[in-house]
Amino acid sequence: MNCIIIDDEPLAARVIENHLKQIENLELIGRFEHAMDAFSFLQSNVVDLIFLDIQMPKINGLSFLKSLKKRPHVILCTAYREYALEGFELDVVDYLLKPIAFERFLQSVDKVFRISNAHLQHTIPSQPIAIEKADHFIFVKSDKENVKVNLDTICYIESLKNHIRIHTENATVTTLKPISAMEDRLPPQRFIRIHRSYIVALHKVTSFTQTQVTIGKKALPIGRLYKQEALRRLQIHIF
Repeated sequence: MNCIIIDDEPLAARVIENHLKQIENLELIGRFEHAMDAFSFLQSNVVDLIFLDIQMPKINGLSFLKSLKKRPHVILCTAYREYALEGFELDVVDYLLKPIAFERFLQSVDKVFRISNAHLQHTIPSQPIAIEKADHFIFVKSDKENVKVNLDTICYIESLKNHIRIHTENATVTTLKPISAMEDRLPPQRFIRIHRSYIVALHKVTSFTQTQVTIGKKALPIGRLYKQEALRRLQIHIF
């Protein structure tokens, strides 16, 4: 996914650039201090995602966004809270407040990947990717090998920066994929996302509360964004 940064603050732009270097499948192809320079670039280059500041000289980010007839995905990056409503009315993917922590940045990028994947599923035939879906197992690319993982043995999946760890009954498998890609390949009736960093296997949950899920001796937090659906799924099994 090609992306550009439009921000007249060099330090803020550098923070975003450093965050991008830690995420697979995102390539920074341009960095601009002025929106009009980016406008010219967009006319002749394919851009999938823009990290856009709001307060800039000549033309602010929201006015620039309104001028685009064909918009890539946009994540607004600003120090000002008061433009959030107007930003979401312009259908931006997310609204990040500076200084931007990597964990919050990753959550926004994950949302972009989800939207893009959903769009692709409706527009092109499915293509083989590194993680293949099957009834009882998946193959996961780990280092230079494609490792077979039995779904019945998965306890939970953990996201750590630009990679994930699949914790099974007997081993841990690491792969350089976003957790959203793994979520898309797992049967939803058997696995649930409880946090931006965790997916759990329903059949491995030994107990749960309003704030956490326990698998064996491991307690995992339930995130605010996932709480309602996670608890709904878990409570179905209460006798």
